[in-house]
Parts: sequence; C-alpha cells; structure tokens
Amino acid sequence: MKGLILSGGKGTRLRPLTHTRAKQLIPVANEPVLFRVIRAIRDAGITEIGIVVGDTEPEIREAVGDGSRWGVAITYIRQSAPAGLAHAVKESLPFIGDDRFVMFLGDNVIQGGISPLIRQFAESSWNSQIVLKRVPNPSSFGVAELNADGSIKRLIEKPKNPPSDLALVGIYMFDQHIREAVHAIQPSGRGELEITDAIQWLVTQGYAVHPYVHEGWWIDTGKGVDMLTANDHVLEELKPTIAGTVDAASSVDPRVTVEAGAEIINSIVRGPTIIGEGARIVNSYVGPFTSIYHHVVIENSEIEHAIVLEHTQILNVGARIQDSLIGREAIVQHTVRRPATLQMHLGDYSQVDLP
Repeated sequence: MKGLILSGGKGTRLRPLTHTRAKQLIPVANEPVLFRVIRAIRDAGITEIGIVVGDTEPEIREAVGDGSRWGVAITYIRQSAPAGLAHAVKESLPFIGDDRFVMFLGDNVIQGGISPLIRQFAESSWNSQIVLKRVPNPSSFGVAELNADGSIKRLIEKPKNPPSDLALVGIYMFDQHIREAVHAIQPSGRGELEITDAIQWLVTQGYAVHPYVHEGWWIDTGKGVDMLTANDHVLEELKPTIAGTVDAASSVDPRVTVEAGAEIINSIVRGPTIIGEGARIVNSYVGPFTSIYHHVVIENSEIEHAIVLEHTQILNVGARIQDSLIGREAIVQHTVRRPATLQMHLGDYSQVDLP
C-alpha cells in the first residue's frame, strides 16, 4: 500500500497563526500535526507516501524533506487548485498507480493510530474502507447513513438535515476503483469534486465499501479550540521524560516532559505538560495541558492550558494566561510605563480577551 496525505489548504480558521505557517505544521505536544500523520502511516508499515501540497509547498518541503528521518520516501504532488478531496486524488493518480492506498488529512489527529485499520483493509477484499465518528455537529461534515445491517446506505456532504451523527473522519482507504469514481463524478454545488460523491459512486456501482466506526477520540485541528483539545489528548498520551535541567527550588510533577537543553528555575510545572528544547521557565508557574515549544522564555508569569510557539517571550505578566494559542517570536510582557495603557501589535484575525 501507499500513503497519501492532503496538506494543502490555507487554514483560514486558524488565522493569524496560519498567515505565516502552514496549518499542518502547527504543533500539538511540540510535534507538528503533519509529522504525527507521517509517523502513523509509517507505523502501519507504509513507506511510500505522497503529500498533496498547495501554496504552502515550500514551507512543507523544508520541514518534511525527503522523509528519511522517518524511514519513508516522500513524493510531493502539487494540486493545481483547491478543488476538493476527490480532485486531490485525481491529481495524485500518477503517484498512486494501481496500488491500494490510505488517504489521511494532514490536519487530523486520531487516537490509537491506523495500523489496525490498515491491516484489516489489507487482509480484506473490500474496495474501500471509510472511518466514521459520532459527532454532535454532523452538518459540518460529510455524513454516512447506514442500513440496518451496518452497510452504507448513502453519503451526504455537509447536509442541512443530517440523517445520522456519523461523520466521515479524514481517513480513507481505496483500491484502484477509486480511479473510475473520481473521473465519473461531477463538481458539487461548491464547485469541488467531493470525496463523499466518489465514495457514493463506489457504493452505487456495487463495490464493497466498509464503514468503520471509531470509538476513540478524533480531532480535526481546524480551529484554535480544536488545537487546544488535540493538545490535551496528545499530552495525556506522552510518556514523560526529563532531559533538561530542573533546579532544587522548582517543583515539577511526574507528568511533565522537559526536553533537552530546557531549564526550569524556581518554578512550578504541573502536567500533563511539555517544555521544549532550549526553553527557560524562571520564577513562573506552568499549569496542566500546556505545550511550550522550543526556545521559549517565560519569566515571572503564569500560564496554563495553552500552546506557545517557538522563540516567544512571556515576561512579568501579572494575570494568568489561560486557554490561549500564542504564535512564534511573540512578546507578551508587563510594563511599568506611564500612562498605564495597553499596547499591542496584532495580526489579522487576532483575538485578545481582557479582564
């Protein structure tokens, strides 16, 4: 089998972070989501992986490289236009050939990996397998309606009146018949070739499409709150290690990971939390469910349930920072200048909540 990762898209719901970074490279628990997807596919025994890219191709190429660090071979596939998931498959056919493949959206995080699913599909005679998850807001997703025997009755893309709460998770497996499907369907009302229409075509033509209902957690990291939720889940799965230094005046609980070169000085850190390489936590409190990326400095401040990207400084902030995403090379600091005003340099789509 081969792997196909969709890593185009502009990540408009994650602005302003995605004005300067591909959304798939924003980290959860200090690892870019795209890297987690590559590892999940590699761990399933797949070593040939195509990554479908768009305008953020240069940044993704620079971050991922040729895949050798994971023991895989990466092929980059430039999608000519953001015209739907089935369109991405259509433009990836020269890479896929007649092989079976798994398609994974590059901004999705799922509990437990995909090795059992890949093994199940590889050992079956199915033409496709789709992953479903019960969600509270099915109208935001492609939705599957099942027959009484558990087989697929129909698939609908973002229905106004969903026939079920079973959303299509961004993981799909196909054999060579998907080639016929993506050539047979027409653009939807959104002007896109929908993967739901392609799968529906397979069902209508009598091909075997197996639905798998995932019982664990799954997060589409499309919005800030979703990033924080994914970060929560992944932090809970980490096996904590202390590779940096913690001084005698600090209190670090057993659920904290401190990466190489990080320093914790006269501070309290409660987990699950990760402190990145080369970071400095001085006279501060870092609360649970926080990811501090590499070379961040936090001094005389408090923060919890947050993601802080690299080279950011949080200095002398009197109020606790909470439920926050802070981008790279940002400066958050308290000043004693008079008059006591708020001074900000914020990008488009920023949000600041003041007490």
